Amino acid sequence: MNFFEQELRKLVGQSNALSDPRYIGRACYGRVSDNIRAKLEFITMGTYEKYEALKTTLINNTEGEIDCNTIPFRDVWGVKKFANFPEGIAPHIWTYNGKTEWYGFEPNPADYEMLADSLDEYLELFSEDMEYGQTMT
Repeated sequence: MNFFEQELRKLVGQSNALSDPRYIGRACYGRVSDNIRAKLEFITMGTYEKYEALKTTLINNTEGEIDCNTIPFRDVWGVKKFANFPEGIAPHIWTYNGKTEWYGFEPNPADYEMLADSLDEYLELFSEDMEYGQTMT
């Protein structure tokens, strides 16, 4: 299991809107509804091997890609301060010398839950089980 799969498993474990997850390479595919699947992957925002966001692509079984959303970690967790960066840096995953890991800040279970909540808000927009004004349980 690679680092990306480990992190996706932590995230999806907190999600209420994604079922039947399958991990393939650096991506996770899961069911949103009978006809809609989601692909989750960590992406760069322009800097090589600096993964700063979660990208979710929604795929309809018959129509193909129907929507896409990017959630930057900074938008969910803010800027994190620590010794070497007193002004703070945006949370990100990086690959350096062949090793992939969180840089400076490693999310805890509450952080994964925050990111999963953002993901669920998006996925619930496309759930066929949703009725206007209700949330999934």
